[in-house]
Amino acid sequence: MDRKTVIVLIISFALMLLWPHLVNRIYPPRPLPRQTNLLAVATNQLAAGSNGLSPMLVPPGSNLPPTGACVPLVTSGEPEQLVVLENALARYTFSSHGGGLKLVELKRYPETVGCYRKGSTTNLASLNTAAAVPALALLGGEALQGDGVYTLSRSQDCVRAEKPLSNGLLVVKEFRLSSNYLLAVTVRLENRSGQALTLPPQLWEVGTATPMGPLDDASRLAVYWYNGAKREVSASEFSSTGFLCMPRTPPARIERGHNDILWASVHNQFFALAVLLPSNAPAAQLTVLKTNLPPPSPAVLEIAPRANRNPFGLRAVLTYPALKLEAGQAWERQFHVYAGPKEYQLLVEIAAAFGNELDLLMDYGGFFGFFAKLLLLSMNFLHDTLKLSYALAIIVITVLIKLLFWPLTQASTRSMKRMQQLQPQMKVIQEKYKDDPAKMNRKLMEFMKEHKVSPMAGCLPILIQLPVFFGFYKMILTAIELRGARFLWACDLTKPDTILYVLGFPINPLPLIMGATMLWQSYLTPTSPGMDPVQQRLMKYVMPLFFLGILYNFSAGLTLYWTVQNLLSIAQMKLTRAQEQAVAAKPAGPTKKK
Repeated sequence: MDRKTVIVLIISFALMLLWPHLVNRIYPPRPLPRQTNLLAVATNQLAAGSNGLSPMLVPPGSNLPPTGACVPLVTSGEPEQLVVLENALARYTFSSHGGGLKLVELKRYPETVGCYRKGSTTNLASLNTAAAVPALALLGGEALQGDGVYTLSRSQDCVRAEKPLSNGLLVVKEFRLSSNYLLAVTVRLENRSGQALTLPPQLWEVGTATPMGPLDDASRLAVYWYNGAKREVSASEFSSTGFLCMPRTPPARIERGHNDILWASVHNQFFALAVLLPSNAPAAQLTVLKTNLPPPSPAVLEIAPRANRNPFGLRAVLTYPALKLEAGQAWERQFHVYAGPKEYQLLVEIAAAFGNELDLLMDYGGFFGFFAKLLLLSMNFLHDTLKLSYALAIIVITVLIKLLFWPLTQASTRSMKRMQQLQPQMKVIQEKYKDDPAKMNRKLMEFMKEHKVSPMAGCLPILIQLPVFFGFYKMILTAIELRGARFLWACDLTKPDTILYVLGFPINPLPLIMGATMLWQSYLTPTSPGMDPVQQRLMKYVMPLFFLGILYNFSAGLTLYWTVQNLLSIAQMKLTRAQEQAVAAKPAGPTKKK
């Protein structure tokens, strides 16, 4: 490889790694205006007349509240009352301000894992953390909110929130503990006045997707909703950078659904808060907004100086249409709230019990999702049954996959060797028919068919193993079992294995080892005959560097799989070469006489 090619490769690789940092410096993200728990801006977007919900998405006859009906969540100076309900799995904190679920703390999961666990500010992972509005708060103007202050009462396994309004409406919510991180919720709107009440559209807060901890970059925040198929609103849709990282104006809100929403979930990488609706009473619309969260305190910054200085969340609000209640009439709905880990087997059980496919939260759908589920179940079997660490389970699965594809890879290597041996004869054919490319290709194919070789032999093993790679990627990205799992210096297999920073650039050893093994493997791999020298350089040197740049900041578990895969491929190549040399060196036996 000449000097010019080396320089171009080095510059391209450096740009690939530094591009996100350069874009953030050239086009710094503009923070949203700070919001308090009054949420005047957010509520106005959801409930205002001309700027409110699309008439196409709200049933005819719904009376949207006018702009003046936009009121704060709480308008009185009444101090906030908190009531805690807990079981062996979680601790639920309810607030009188909005009469909803303010915070969920998961007892079996720490907030921060890995190398930064000592920098945790709380002991437990939590949902709806620092959100301005509690989950299952009812918004929609004065006729539904009043001053926003509820009266809370608690029994053994139930919390009741009650709010009588001046128009004669009584709002009652009951939250009851259930199993598997579930809460059974009953909401009731009762007209206790002596005349009919026309109520505006009800805006029920699902909750806010928040980062897992101060060091979480929130790139995995999303809102999922289900209408017979899973749909998604991701944090990237609110990004101020668009195609090719060009600046753009992010949307103020995103609206989805058409009277068909059966559940909605706000979640981060490993934890989810979902509201499950009755199958016969879907919500009309889902509205998603990006909202700023309180910045980290000085104490947190002292412990974790790389904490995200401008954290944000994604709020989700479900809309039910306008409602008319006759005197003495009541409107009642029964919801279920799931607030817990994105654990595949657990979500499958809940989906089977409710028939709502909540396991789609794992994002294991499609062709690659099948491999992700198979790999997850295999990894958990090795860990639970054979008591292997998760890192060792990944290595064992990689070895088993390599053994499964061993005959195919060996046949491919031998075919490529055979192609190299036939190269002189193929060059003669190419020279003979160089003026007729169509005939030349036909003669080459006939020649290769005659000698039982294929130009695709070298690509076939890679193509077959690609689904396994993407399955590993999807599995490692969402498998909560790997959260905090260690391997040598890697403190968390779901995160990059960063050991230090040099001028703000992370040093991740596993991707560097992976890149070195890819170069070694590429050097040992026989080149396809007839390939252009420039293409040979691209395959041998550029592709390994390209994958190194792509996977440099990926999870340590994925780079561990790829590194072990490369080492096994190198071992197979060397073993195959040694076997061929042994056969070639073996003296021929005596010739039998006729």
